[in-house]
Amino acid sequence: MALTPDDVVTKQFQHVRFKEGFDPDEVDDFLDEIVVEWRKTIEENVELKAKLAAFESGEAAAPAPVAATPAVEEPVAAEPAPVAEAPVAQNNVPTQSASIIELAQRLHDEHVAEGQSQRDKLIADAKEQATRIVSEAEANGRAEKERLDKERTVLEGRISELREFERDYRANLRKYIEGQLTDLDSASSASGSAPVSAIGL
Repeated sequence: MALTPDDVVTKQFQHVRFKEGFDPDEVDDFLDEIVVEWRKTIEENVELKAKLAAFESGEAAAPAPVAATPAVEEPVAAEPAPVAEAPVAQNNVPTQSASIIELAQRLHDEHVAEGQSQRDKLIADAKEQATRIVSEAEANGRAEKERLDKERTVLEGRISELREFERDYRANLRKYIEGQLTDLDSASSASGSAPVSAIGL
């Protein structure tokens, strides 16, 4: 297919479903077509330059035969047609090259813009996720601190109860032992024997 600069500029790629951007295979195929046409253009340019160089070198040798035989003037007059076509073809080459470069630049800019938007989206998502994780960690930390404070309050209350119980138990045990000793002393005095305290009990 003969590729023109307008074909490059107006080429529309189909969007890929479920992700952003164009179909990579379609873009690669189109770029391959551009390369083929570009190489053809370069080959034609080389051929035209060679023809122009051959014509210019032939034109330098042409005056002698023209002076000798006037009938040769018709082929000499017919020769300039390729010369007129050569500059046109050469003028198209920069236009096509500029169009191809413009397309490549546009595709490059689109890919760069797409990459930057994806980068910004990923950064925003990461920041949002980090904020959410920090918030959850802080909330969990506060809840755990409140739970530990409640447990400490309960344990401190239990310790206070146990200490009070210990004081009461010691006081009751002391009273009981002293009562028993008093009873023993009284019983010993009544029987006339030595007091129990004197024996060292």
